Amino acid sequence: MTRILVVEDDPSIRLGLEDTLRAKGYEVDVVSRGGDAVERVGAGKYDLVILDVMLPDIDGFEVCRRLRATRGASATLPVIILSARGAEIDRVRGLEIGADDYVTKPFSLMELLARVASVLRRAHGGAVEPETLRFGDMVIDFPRQIATKRGERVELPARAFAILKVFARRPGEVVSRQLLLDEAWGYDAYPNTRTVDNHLVKLRRAIEDEPDRPRWLLTVHGAGYKLDVAAAAVTLGPARGG
Repeated sequence: MTRILVVEDDPSIRLGLEDTLRAKGYEVDVVSRGGDAVERVGAGKYDLVILDVMLPDIDGFEVCRRLRATRGASATLPVIILSARGAEIDRVRGLEIGADDYVTKPFSLMELLARVASVLRRAHGGAVEPETLRFGDMVIDFPRQIATKRGERVELPARAFAILKVFARRPGEVVSRQLLLDEAWGYDAYPNTRTVDNHLVKLRRAIEDEPDRPRWLLTVHGAGYKLDVAAAAVTLGPARGG
């Protein structure tokens, strides 16, 4: 079972994280101090640390730095930093010291779960990525970067394929703008969420029969977007057809 250490001094947030992660089937330990987190990681085996920045003793940045400075497994242990400080400089600092993701408070638990799954998938390396995505008359072949609609080729830019792959990894789920930025643009790029909206408008024009009344690519107000397809519409394995 995947084991996660939650480091958070706010009791209500800590309890919410603990309950949500356990409901998803993760084994969860919780601590409220940075020093305790370093000791726990040194004494036990974890698959992921969810780490608040503002802690009563040492801050989360220092905890992450200490973990990365070791020679053991904690040097590569995946870390997601939580912070109420959303400034770009803090986000960059967290990623530069070795964090795998940086989530700004307040956040939705749904988004955090998606980020947890994404970080764990990258850490384990062997996870199978989506090869094809089918919905309506559309077929998306990711390895060959080919999109067809009713059997006819649809020209899509590379970014559109990257965006569609984010949705294919979590079919039917709501995906936040920030998660789309992180996965489709990457951590070393700094576009804003308006960039996502502009790309989604263009993508709708390409894949929807009625872009102003979308059937597949839906806006979930206050949360992000979802591609309204079932998991069965995503193929993991060699793509076929074209």
